[in-house]
Amino acid sequence: MMAFDRSRLRGSLTALITPFAKGALDEAGLKRVIEHQIENGTHGLVPCGTTGESPTISHDEHRRILELTVETNNGRAFVLGGAGSNATQEAIELARHAQKVGCDAAMCVVPYYNKPSQEGLYRHFAAVAEAITIPLVLYNVPGRTIVDLQPETVARLSKIANIVGIKDAAGKVERVSQTRILAGKAFIQISGDDPNAVGYNAQGGVGCISVSSNVAPALCARLQNATAEGAWDTANDINDRLMPLHDAMFCEPSPGPAKYGASLLGLCSPEVRLPVLELTDGAKARVKAAMAHAGLI
Repeated sequence: MMAFDRSRLRGSLTALITPFAKGALDEAGLKRVIEHQIENGTHGLVPCGTTGESPTISHDEHRRILELTVETNNGRAFVLGGAGSNATQEAIELARHAQKVGCDAAMCVVPYYNKPSQEGLYRHFAAVAEAITIPLVLYNVPGRTIVDLQPETVARLSKIANIVGIKDAAGKVERVSQTRILAGKAFIQISGDDPNAVGYNAQGGVGCISVSSNVAPALCARLQNATAEGAWDTANDINDRLMPLHDAMFCEPSPGPAKYGASLLGLCSPEVRLPVLELTDGAKARVKAAMAHAGLI
């Protein structure tokens, strides 16, 4: 594996939305989104994940989004490039492209729909890791993939040199301790659920790959900085401001709420791709109220 500074993969990492304009990738909008993130203290950028509408972007768009993110970022924040697929060879190709364009690491989701066994998961991730020299981060989100990557399988995978951590969206903060016992303290654990970000870090996690930080990057970064400093009262105060926003981000299918929130900030259009829809009036009101509660508008 190439030299890797583990201290950079932590904090508030934004699961970037992918701006569209009349059905096409909005490159200027993506640049605005990235600059807004960096200006507001975001520690890392995660393009081409679920929040980036990876299921409905083309392979060409996927590659271009990674290229544009790395180019616009210009080394300022950590770039964790989405490279997931339920087909192992496709995941390998996407991970190789993430490496080619200069992502600091690649992130690979548990294969969805085909419901592999734990041994199948092990072989899938091992094959992707073997095909690249940059670090690989596992992504467990059983609410979307059905299959749950178990701590014992994570521990096996942690023995592969360039598998350095996991984004865990299983909603179980106890997994941090369970995984640490099996995989060791050096293995990086990052929450994939905004509402449990404080609790996850209290258990020993080191960050959150956040949807809410598309709309509230400064607050999410401050929350993560507070937990890193052990300032739990401060973290909880910030979390209280953010909790209605965390809830609102999934009041209708994501990333509809995040894109609407970003549109209120003048960053991009609220446009999404079918089968996801733009927000109903009721959901718009809920996002606005949550943003007002957080002091964002």
